[in-house]
Amino acid sequence: MLLARLPAALIVTLMAGAALPALAQTAVVTEASQAPLALPRAQPVIPTPSQAAYPGVIRYEADITDTERRIIRVKQTVPVAAAGPLTLLYPKYLPGNHAATGPIQLLSGLTVTANGQRLEWLRDTVEPYAFHLDVPANVTEIDVAFEWLTQPDGSQWRVVMGPDVVNLQWEKAILYPAGYDATGITVAPTVRMKPGWGYGVALDTESFEGGAAVFKPVDLYTLVDSPMFAGAHHRRVNIDRADGDVFLNIVSDEAKNLAATEAQLDFYRNLVDQTDRLFGARHYDRYEFLFGLTNQIGGIGLEHHRSSENTGATDFFTAWDKHNGARDLLPHEFVHSWNGKHMRPADELTANYNVPTQNTLLWVYEGQTEYWGEVLSARSGLHTKEESLITLAGIAGFYDNQPGRGWRSLQDTNNHNLLGYRVPGQWSSWMRGTGDYYREALLVWLDADTLIREATNGRRSLDDFAKSFFGRNDGVVAPEGYRFEDVVRHLNAVHPRDWATFLRTRLDAAGPDARAPLDGLARGGYRLTYVDSLTAAEKRIMSGWANDFQYSLGFTLSGPNNRLSNIRWGSPAFQADIGVGWDLLAINDRAASAERLREAVTAAKGTDRPIVLLLKSGDRFRTVNLTYADGLRYPRLERIEGAPDRLGEILTPRTR
Repeated sequence: MLLARLPAALIVTLMAGAALPALAQTAVVTEASQAPLALPRAQPVIPTPSQAAYPGVIRYEADITDTERRIIRVKQTVPVAAAGPLTLLYPKYLPGNHAATGPIQLLSGLTVTANGQRLEWLRDTVEPYAFHLDVPANVTEIDVAFEWLTQPDGSQWRVVMGPDVVNLQWEKAILYPAGYDATGITVAPTVRMKPGWGYGVALDTESFEGGAAVFKPVDLYTLVDSPMFAGAHHRRVNIDRADGDVFLNIVSDEAKNLAATEAQLDFYRNLVDQTDRLFGARHYDRYEFLFGLTNQIGGIGLEHHRSSENTGATDFFTAWDKHNGARDLLPHEFVHSWNGKHMRPADELTANYNVPTQNTLLWVYEGQTEYWGEVLSARSGLHTKEESLITLAGIAGFYDNQPGRGWRSLQDTNNHNLLGYRVPGQWSSWMRGTGDYYREALLVWLDADTLIREATNGRRSLDDFAKSFFGRNDGVVAPEGYRFEDVVRHLNAVHPRDWATFLRTRLDAAGPDARAPLDGLARGGYRLTYVDSLTAAEKRIMSGWANDFQYSLGFTLSGPNNRLSNIRWGSPAFQADIGVGWDLLAINDRAASAERLREAVTAAKGTDRPIVLLLKSGDRFRTVNLTYADGLRYPRLERIEGAPDRLGEILTPRTR
C-alpha cells in the first residue's frame, strides 16, 4: 500500500535494488511504465470552493413515506454547464456537530444518468465523501438518485424515522457540486410524505397537495439549516406577542400529546419576550421551534438560524411537573440563533460542508449559550429561581469534583468532537469531554457576569455584552464570524479590565493546582456546600439522585443489576481497584439496593467501619471493603449571609 503512493520511478529504483528474482523485477518495471490500473480512470482533483454562483437550480425531491423500512429516497436533477469532470460531494462536516459526522455509510443505491444513459461515478480514494463524474458532450443536466438507509435503532446513528414521525435532515440526504460555496448553490426542494401528515420547517411552502410539499428555491446553506419535523399529529402555534413570526411546532406519536395549555404556551411567549429584551435585535425573518414529543425517533437538541430541532417526552405537556429538568432545551437552542448561527466563531464559518471545521471558541458558542439558556429559562418562568439554583448546584458540584482538570484544560475539550463525535470513553471524569465546554464554560461566564456587576455596582452586566455582541444589525440574517479578540474587545467596552488574561487563566487551567471556576457563585451571593439529604425540589431536578454516589463512594448504580458505572477517578471505589463491568450483589451481607447502600453510607459516617460490597463480573466475584466515613454528599448552593444576591438578580425577568 505504501509503494502505491510513491512515484513510479522511485518504485522502480527501490525494486531494482532489492534482492528479487529477475522475472519479478521485469514485471514491476513493465507495470510502472503503463497507465495505472488501480482505478478505472484517473482521479481528478476536488475543486476548492469559490464564491461564484453555480449555474442553474438543482431540483430536489425526498420521499419520506417508507417509514416501515425507514428508507428515505432522494432524486436530484443537477444542471451542468459544460462537458468534462464534475465532482459531487456528500456533506462531511455537519453544522452543530462540530465534527466530521456525515453518515456516508448510510448512502446507498447511487445512480447517475444523463440523457437516459448511465454515468459511472468514481469515489475519491482520499476523500470518500466525493464522487467524480465525467459528463459527456451535449448534456445539460444529470439525474442523481440514491437512498438514505436510516437506522432502525440508535446503536450507531440516531433514529430519524418512525411510523408517525420523521425528522428530515437535508445534509444527510443530498449531494452537491464541488467548487462552490454553499450560499452559491440554489436548490428547489420537494418532500413527499404520507397523506394527512403535517410538518414544521423554516422554508416557504409554494404548494402542499397530496402529501407533496413544494418549497420556494433557497441556497444550499439555507436548506441545510432548515430541517423538517413531519408527522401524523402536528400542531403549530404562534408564540410571538409582538405580532411577529415565532412558532412552536409540536409533532408527536399521538394527538393527545399536542395539548399544551395556554399557561404553558405563555412561558414560551415569555421566552420570546425575554430574548428580545436581552439581545435587542432579531436575526431571523421567522423562527420555527420543531418539538418532537415522541418515542419513535432519537433525542436531539440541534441549533439552526431560523429553527431548532428538539425532542422531549411524549407527556412533556400533559405531565408538566415531571419534566422540569428538560425545560431549558428550547431556550438553549433559541439562543443559538444569535450565538452560533448569526454570530459564529470564524473558524467554524466554512465555505461548505466538506471544508474542515475548527472549534477553538466552543466555550463561547456553546458555553455562553448554555449560560443564557439557563438564565432565560428562569426569566421566562420555565424554571423557578429555586430550580435554577438546584441546576447550578449540580453543575458546580460536578466540576468541583472533576479530577480531569489535573491534566486537560477546558480549552482542549473544545477539540473533543474532532477526536470522535461524543464518543463515550472510559473514566470520563478523568478524560473530560463535550459537556465541559458547555457547563464549565457556563461557570466561566457566570464569573464574568458577577464580576462586571460587582465592579460597576450593578450598572453593567453580561446582558450589555450580549446586546452589543450578538444584538447588532437588527434584521440582518447573514452570519458573521468572530474571534477571541472580538470577544475581549466587546467585554472591555462593557467594563475595562484585562479580559484576555481573565479568560485564558480559566480556559488553560490544568495541573495539580487547577480548580473549577466557582468564583462567580460566591460573588453572586452563594457558596457551594454538600448535604446528606435532599428537598423534594432537589429530588425532582436531580432526577437520578437515588442511585448517585458520585461525591461519596465515587460511582453511580445503573440498571436492574446495580452495575457500578461512571466510576470517578481517584474516588474510594477507584482506590479499591474497582473498574468497569462490576455489579453490586450485596452490602454488608444483605441484598443490594440503592436504598440499602444509602443506609450503609450513612451508618458508616464518622466511624472506622468499612462498607463491605460483594461484586460480580461474569463468573468472577469480589468482596471489597470500602473505607469511607464522610456520609452521603449532594451539592447545594447556600446563601452567603449579608452578600448581595447577584445571582438572584441575574435570574430575574427583565422589564425592558
